[in-house]
Amino acid sequence: MPIVKFTKMHGIGNDYIYFDCIADPDMIKDTAATARKLSDRHFGIGGDGIVLILPSSQADYRMRMFNSDGSESEMCGNAIRCVACFLCDRGYVRGSHVAIETGAGIKHIEITRNADGKFASARVDMGEPILNGPDIPVKIEGNPVIGTPIGLKDGSQYHMTCVSMGNPHAVIFVDTITDAQVLIDGKELEVHPLFPRKINVEFAKIIDRTNVRMRVWERGAGETLACGTGASATGVACVLNGLTERKMTLHLLGGDLQIEWSAENNRVYMTGPATFVCDGTVEI
Repeated sequence: MPIVKFTKMHGIGNDYIYFDCIADPDMIKDTAATARKLSDRHFGIGGDGIVLILPSSQADYRMRMFNSDGSESEMCGNAIRCVACFLCDRGYVRGSHVAIETGAGIKHIEITRNADGKFASARVDMGEPILNGPDIPVKIEGNPVIGTPIGLKDGSQYHMTCVSMGNPHAVIFVDTITDAQVLIDGKELEVHPLFPRKINVEFAKIIDRTNVRMRVWERGAGETLACGTGASATGVACVLNGLTERKMTLHLLGGDLQIEWSAENNRVYMTGPATFVCDGTVEI
């Protein structure tokens, strides 16, 4: 079996295994099996999935990400900051801007460097939120889908606001975020019949007009310490429900992200760090 190089990185605890496939786009043959094998935290390297950094004919580079269950996701806000960090610190990107092709379109990223020229943080243009029900997709008509009731098997009910940031999210506002909500109800909601492509579920508590606490059950991965698209979707949902200003800090289990939904161009901007963990080799 071939031995390949990998890099482990995380964006506020949302950790992936990264492969530099720029010179060899076909380096990882079976992406689903590789993601399942290497993501295992007991028998693999451990992570929320794998990310391939690839050449692109449309942008500077391309990113493909696969969840720990092997499924491919359109976009990951934390992973794309890590890709920007990798490209910056490995010399692929010399300036302060990089365009990365994703399954949710091309994302433009502004890089802030430290005094030594290394990556410090990234501001990602996450694009315009998709608010029309069938386009999210959710089997509910409406634009936007705000405060829609959704029932669980035990007869209990939540009210959700649905947003797509290139991948689908259901944001639920609660007074207190509990393990049972995230780990039990989130898991059930992920595969609810209302969501034809499954759903990422965010449970959010409003602290004040510029601060929000959030936990997330990610489609195909379970609870993660952070979710960039989920934080962006939650920011949009907060504004739609009149709960916060357009600029806010999202407090996640792994750290904080700055979210802004611009009133000028309708685009969402996410700012946060990325952290290198280690380089290594692995047999696949």
